[in-house]
Amino acid sequence: MDSALLLITEQVRTAAAAGSALRIRGGGSKDFYGEPAAGEMLDTRPLSGITSYEPSELVVTVRAGTPLAELEAVLSERGQCLPFEPPHFEGGATVGGMVASGLSGPARASVGAVRDYVLGVTLLNGRAELLTFGGQVIKNVAGYDVSRLMCGAMGTLGLITAVSLKVLPLAPAEATLKFAMDQAEALAQLNRWGGQPLPLNASCWVDDGNTPTLNLRLRGAVAAVEAACKSLGGERQDNADAAPDWTLCRDQQLPWFQARGTRDLWRLSVPQTAPVLELPEPPLVEWHGGLRWVRAAPEDAEGLRAAAAAVDGNATLFIADGARLTGAGGRFDALKPPLDRIHCQLKNEFDPAGIFNLGRMYPDF
Repeated sequence: MDSALLLITEQVRTAAAAGSALRIRGGGSKDFYGEPAAGEMLDTRPLSGITSYEPSELVVTVRAGTPLAELEAVLSERGQCLPFEPPHFEGGATVGGMVASGLSGPARASVGAVRDYVLGVTLLNGRAELLTFGGQVIKNVAGYDVSRLMCGAMGTLGLITAVSLKVLPLAPAEATLKFAMDQAEALAQLNRWGGQPLPLNASCWVDDGNTPTLNLRLRGAVAAVEAACKSLGGERQDNADAAPDWTLCRDQQLPWFQARGTRDLWRLSVPQTAPVLELPEPPLVEWHGGLRWVRAAPEDAEGLRAAAAAVDGNATLFIADGARLTGAGGRFDALKPPLDRIHCQLKNEFDPAGIFNLGRMYPDF
């Protein structure tokens, strides 16, 4: 155990003994996400560096405080990537925060989420015990998959110190097609294309006040991408021009997001087959219909949750207006009793003193 980990372990041990809260923070790029956590800051950035990388095995092990941009640069040098496109936001994103938040970018619907690429984690629990789950090979899971349990837990179960990830080669070919169509037509078209053997990778439908437009990104073998471009039609975009826009989409920085003003930004996760929803205004649609971003006033919160629930989805207050710390009913949908019980039992097992990121997800969790 190196000096950085020793110091952090002692900080956790002291907090556990005193029953005092710790607020886990890496680069701070996701400070806006979730409820404000209480307690003394526990800085993960000293836990930095890639400890193992086997390009031929498509596996990398990296410490939690490592800047995400640093990891992606190393992978890119070997023609590899994190295909789920984790967001960077303000640029300070770390690998630990990537896993803890569980957020994925535009390609998520086609290639999977963060949790699908986590092979193993090492973490400090609320007793200051260093635990290792999973491993560094792709076929390694037996029993309960604790490693992936940390994805989206927002640091409430423990402090991730290192993570092993599956990576993939960069796609040989890419193309972005643009189609002028309304939301209903775009959703119907995406569902039709989804049933065909096409190299679909990402999609973004937006009505920015001009012409409602569906942007479709293809990735895969050269022959497959070229054949799809011919069969699908649309207006093919120059990759050099399209790539920055997909990055802005990944980080919620497209002009549509920037025009939010003082409204809240909501994230509605719904089935891809869900129809056009009754919303305050047309959303920005990603993930082939599975993700609907909505700009809304605070009084719209209840209606947005109801609209998502009506199609078996959920609604999250992703970014609240800066004048408010939270939204009506909290940031996340309330858990149903069976799931709430499981969450509480897991929290009690991993963090019995309740010291990690208290209140970040729910008031008592």
